[in-house]
Amino acid sequence: MKAGFYQFEPLFGNKERNIEKVLHVLKDVDADLIVLPEFFATGYQFISRDEVDHLCEYIPQGFTTEKLAELSSSKGMYIVAGLPEKHGDKFFNSAILTGPEGYIGTYRKTHLFFEENLWFTPGDTGFKVFHTAVGRIGIMICFDWIFPESMRTLALKGAEVVAHPSNLVLPYCPSAMPVRCLENRVYAVTANRIGTENRKEGQTLNFIGTSQIVSPDSSVCVKAPEKAESLEIKDITLEKANDKSLNAFNDLFRDRRPGMYQNT
Repeated sequence: MKAGFYQFEPLFGNKERNIEKVLHVLKDVDADLIVLPEFFATGYQFISRDEVDHLCEYIPQGFTTEKLAELSSSKGMYIVAGLPEKHGDKFFNSAILTGPEGYIGTYRKTHLFFEENLWFTPGDTGFKVFHTAVGRIGIMICFDWIFPESMRTLALKGAEVVAHPSNLVLPYCPSAMPVRCLENRVYAVTANRIGTENRKEGQTLNFIGTSQIVSPDSSVCVKAPEKAESLEIKDITLEKANDKSLNAFNDLFRDRRPGMYQNT
């Protein structure tokens, strides 16, 4: 699989500009899977429910999903991207998967971070793995990474590569993802954003960039800079994600003892 990410700085609220920027950058890209950041088309720092309502979209009939589905179809490429979703009277921090056949599916963020809790409902989809023509793609979003159960669940469901749209402001994730990948023997593609948002007085969010692709043996295949736009694509070997053995006597999944992990 040729897998990659596009790290850039969205302009808050300028959905059409942000999407056009992505379409322009990806139009000549040769890849099987591209991961875009969390809230890549809207920006992140919402300051009112009305603002959230205005920028959220229905899925799959919304503008963002339709544009990415068109790009996926024309390029024969799978795309995972984060966007705010409207569903009835609820808002979700969601990610979609599009592919050559168009819209494929949605994951809603399980673990909300910071003031996301003011506007969004915790996800109700559960962790999902999509069986595609290029491999088994699992999805988690940003802060999900800090809970080891997130990637473990995706790995147990058969994910070979975990797409990880993010808007990271804490410094920990880049150094933690190699451990997550090693303990589950899967690839991960973390697509973060760059730049700053200070739309709320006294609260500035500095996004840390450093998007990366990590392999099942914990090695970092490629890592973006902290403050620069970056498009990276790497060849990854999915067979490595299907081998859970560490040696002749230990297999990460066979050796699990779920009965011993109960909190009783």
